[in-house]
Amino acid sequence: MIVYIWVRILLVLIRLISPLRYSWAVPVKGTYCLCIENHQTNSIQIGALGEMEFNRGYYVYVGSALNSLIPRLERHLKTSRGEHHVTHWHIDYLLRETTVKIKSIHTKETDEHLECDIAEKVSTYGEAIPRFGCSDCSCQSHLFHVDGFEFVEKIGLKKWF
Repeated sequence: MIVYIWVRILLVLIRLISPLRYSWAVPVKGTYCLCIENHQTNSIQIGALGEMEFNRGYYVYVGSALNSLIPRLERHLKTSRGEHHVTHWHIDYLLRETTVKIKSIHTKETDEHLECDIAEKVSTYGEAIPRFGCSDCSCQSHLFHVDGFEFVEKIGLKKWF
């Protein structure tokens, strides 16, 4: 039992030191917010949604990964840096644009499906981008044009990146 506790403590410490390098250490599940900056107004083809206009400014995207959170976040970061070119989700089309950058990521580790609840909270701080990121639920959107990101921690998420 003591060995188990020490191993768990060690794994948590490794994850705190460098979550990107040691993502294999502690598999976690949860919901996340990508805090995104678009540096210029542009029109982007978003899969089946078609051509959409994105104004210059700040956006918050709400997602979840109930299988493996850290690899999902790493994938989003790689897409934003131009290192991953597969477009599977709506957010991939936005993140692959050179004018779009992830400024920070906030997470809530949980086994519960809280993505829609958090999207509803984020919606009170910004304008919904209709049908974006919510093809598997009845939400209006999971992407919101916002004035800033200071509210994200207030709604229960912790800064991860």
